[in-house]
Amino acid sequence: MSDQQTVTITAETVIKLPRGVRLHEDPVRKQMVLLAPERALALDEIAVAIVRALDGVKSLDQIADGFARDFGAPKDHVLADIIAFAQEFANRRMLEIVQ
Repeated sequence: MSDQQTVTITAETVIKLPRGVRLHEDPVRKQMVLLAPERALALDEIAVAIVRALDGVKSLDQIADGFARDFGAPKDHVLADIIAFAQEFANRRMLEIVQ
């Protein structure tokens, strides 16, 4: 039996980092990682940008608006990528659903 719970993430979902999880620069690997109790996940530049945007106030739709504007990418593609990222990391309990 898996200890992972599946949550449903939508464009209206608001997310933040839960207590005990933080973004950290690993000086050895010279890479950003998401640290949680007894876990660390290496993040690429896009993942770091997403994590930094998850402030517990803005919805994923609002975040996608900003990224689409900043990077000149289609909002529907940006939103789909953010939702997929958030779904995976929320299932791993690395993100907390605010609403």
